[in-house]
Amino acid sequence: MSAVASAAKTAQFGFNAENLLRAKNILSKYPANRQQSALLPLLDIAQRQNGGWLSKEAMDYLANFLSLPMIKVYEVASFYSMFNLQPVGKHLVQVCTTTPCWLRGSDEVLSACKKKLGVNVGETTTDGQFTLVEVECLGACVNAPMMQINDDFFEDLDASSTAKILDELAADRKPITGSQIARQGSAPMGGRKTLLESK
Repeated sequence: MSAVASAAKTAQFGFNAENLLRAKNILSKYPANRQQSALLPLLDIAQRQNGGWLSKEAMDYLANFLSLPMIKVYEVASFYSMFNLQPVGKHLVQVCTTTPCWLRGSDEVLSACKKKLGVNVGETTTDGQFTLVEVECLGACVNAPMMQINDDFFEDLDASSTAKILDELAADRKPITGSQIARQGSAPMGGRKTLLESK
């Protein structure tokens, strides 16, 4: 899609029929005088419909939809890191570099992403397929290092497994999510150490 067509699409933002139904269903869970509290899930719906980011037009639409001052919507959207205020690639690659991941090799994971994608942190590949960002804790510390790509977690990474995941996505295939070393959930490396026998 050209930049002009994309801008025109954004300028005319409104929930499509499916997302309008989803939004109304979410609103139905709130008391009539508290429906503005549905802003977070509605921002998520709008971002997904808008190609992974929130344009000013999308945020203005939500302000009107919820009868909120526009600044309130901007404040929330700019506060939470899960909302993108600029266009992103088809695959949003978020590499965690917080202490547990760093101690387990997140520098290696981030370097593999930069090398494989040919971009630095905060940049999007020329084909619009990948955006690379560095993030704080994604909540899978025990399986560090890890990254999140769109809605999927990839854990127990190293440079090789990271590159393989990116290759799979570039080839339009779905890589295996979760632990890349076949760890069961958050079990210790090498399997259980306690409760090995049942009575």
